[in-house]
Amino acid sequence: MKSLQKFSSVHAAFHNHFNKDRHLTQREDFKAQRSAALAEWKSLMA
Repeated sequence: MKSLQKFSSVHAAFHNHFNKDRHLTQREDFKAQRSAALAEWKSLMA
């Protein structure tokens, strides 16, 4: 489980850095999607 967390955090950092579609969405939508993803991740880890 620890290696999965490490991999996903590194993968997320690279994916967010190179994601070219980010400029097509509004900031509020991006923040809502990020919050939903974080909430799902926390529920999986609980």
